[in-house]
Amino acid sequence: MSAVKFVASARTNFGKGAARQARRDGNVPAVIYSHGSEAVHVLVDAHEIFLAVKNHRTSLLEIELDGETKTAIFKDIQRDAIGRVIEHVDFLAVKKGEKQVVDVPVNMVGESASGTQATLELLTASVEADVSALPEHVEVNIAGLEAGTVLHVKDVTLPEGQTWITDLENVVLVVNEIAAVEEETEEAPAAAEAPAAE
Repeated sequence: MSAVKFVASARTNFGKGAARQARRDGNVPAVIYSHGSEAVHVLVDAHEIFLAVKNHRTSLLEIELDGETKTAIFKDIQRDAIGRVIEHVDFLAVKKGEKQVVDVPVNMVGESASGTQATLELLTASVEADVSALPEHVEVNIAGLEAGTVLHVKDVTLPEGQTWITDLENVVLVVNEIAAVEEETEEAPAAAEAPAAE
């Protein structure tokens, strides 16, 4: 997986007012955390960050700062109350070959047996993997599963190099029979008899 690249600039002004001004200028305040090193405060382009979070949430990132490139992943993303505008980002500097834990969505693929419906009980899961191959999601194949099936985390096999961190006994999904809808037909009320002519 190729890394997503950013050019960052050092952040020298702090406080709520400075953060608001940075956002008006099209930037997002961010912090790069490192193991055993001081945190580095930076500004990154708001549009580039929005696209990266939307399309490459667990991708490896290369952040260029003052001619030096730092390899990192997203650590935390803070949004506004509506949830679309990214207000602040925390990065975690990593080394290739290092393993990290990420929380990713669980997706169902395929279709369960005819007359059944699969329902996800586990919407997100924690997985550990190499930082150069962090998963975007976990896929659970439900093709042909019969009613009454209950899948636990331990029943789902991850790709090579990935390890479950989520409790193996957690229920991932259940398959139920779709209840037949009985159509009730109501008899139309009998028409009132016309009064007899006098």
